[in-house]
Amino acid sequence: MTNATTPTDAPPMEGRPVPLLDASTRPYWEATLRGELLVQECPECRHRQFYPRQICVECGAVPGWLTTAGRGVVHTFSVVRQNGAFPFSQWTPYAVAVVELDEGPRIMGNVIGCEVDEVRIGMRVEVDFVPLNDEASLPFWRPAA
Repeated sequence: MTNATTPTDAPPMEGRPVPLLDASTRPYWEATLRGELLVQECPECRHRQFYPRQICVECGAVPGWLTTAGRGVVHTFSVVRQNGAFPFSQWTPYAVAVVELDEGPRIMGNVIGCEVDEVRIGMRVEVDFVPLNDEASLPFWRPAA
């Protein structure tokens, strides 16, 4: 995992939606500022989940947090070549992937660090954080070294 410093090939952050930090999501977003990718893990049934929720979706217990290695494989993806909505229209083409983390949960994000036509299902990727504001950095995925 990398710290939340702006990579040289980072996409523009201006105009991106800002995440809502609430009781369920604040620990996740605070970790992104430290360059850490968290998922929730249930202390009762050991189920791991992402996106953050108040309860475990398997047993209803209050989940804890697990720091991941920030690595996984592209489970599926799409290349967006046209998008009429501002500001996304300025960033085409871009690849959006669902990444299956080595720890199990799946998380969605853009793939950077390669051409969009190089993204493949099964491709090993690692997280890279790009600062968004003082409260959060956004996780992006790049081909694993």
